[in-house]
Amino acid sequence: MRAAICDMVAIARYLNVTLIVPELDKTSFWNDPSEFKDIFDVDHFIASLRDEVRILKELPPRLKTRVELGMLYSLPPISWSDISYYHNQILPLLQKHKVVHLNKTDARLANNGLPLEIQKLRCRVNFKALKFTSQIEELGRRVVKILREKGPFLVLHLRYEMDMLAFSGCTHGCNIEEVEELTQMRYAYPWWKEKVINSDMKRKEGLCPLTPEETALVLTALGIDHNVQIYIAAGEIYGGQRRMAALAEAFPNLVRKETLLKSDLKFFQNHSSQMAALDYLVSLESDIFIPTYDGNMAKVVEGHRRRLFLCQSA
Repeated sequence: MRAAICDMVAIARYLNVTLIVPELDKTSFWNDPSEFKDIFDVDHFIASLRDEVRILKELPPRLKTRVELGMLYSLPPISWSDISYYHNQILPLLQKHKVVHLNKTDARLANNGLPLEIQKLRCRVNFKALKFTSQIEELGRRVVKILREKGPFLVLHLRYEMDMLAFSGCTHGCNIEEVEELTQMRYAYPWWKEKVINSDMKRKEGLCPLTPEETALVLTALGIDHNVQIYIAAGEIYGGQRRMAALAEAFPNLVRKETLLKSDLKFFQNHSSQMAALDYLVSLESDIFIPTYDGNMAKVVEGHRRRLFLCQSA
């Protein structure tokens, strides 16, 4: 989500067009109804970028009427396109239709060859403009304070949720019923293009997340203190306590936001993106951050942590 927003701001700036505050995907596995303003400080987002790109909360009335009448062009941009694609293909559509709706949230702007000022803008969006709401920020500070009172803590981004396993086809250690359930889920989502997956081959190629059992072995091999606080930054782990048993036995001091905040999370129920935002904040403040899969959150958190370290060093 953060990467996509950074890209859209950069594209709007490069094309010199107005950006409407992005709509968030509500059709994913998590069925999260959150709006942009529920996760990010929308006024800060607009104000902090006003000298780079014009951003509006919604379409002006005249253009809004056109959209309501179906007078807009909607398309999924081609993933991993460079900036010339948007200049040569999208800009003419904007000039003709006045409003273009880019309706695919996982399209990536290819980073190689971007002008330096556009790269800098993408960083500025991620590290400055995308500020979480005050409610999320406050809960993040509270979690970090609770953890700090007991000493150093490690954040483990344990990417072993149902949607991840279904999408990737990584079913190592799952029983027959679970493999069937995950396969059925993969076929149920038409925008997940890869359907037939050889789980063993994918695993041998190193393209699967670590299982909780493997994670316990890796943490031990790294020399992590078995009594250290480990904050699990993740959704519901597929297989539940059965899959978590080995990790919990090796590292008994596992904690989650649900156990630390309890009733304070009632406003976040069924809002997985807001829960992930809370995990993101805690990850930034951790003494050690370890992802079990090289996914989007791992990359963005690692980059953000490097930036914070460099700023502190300076």
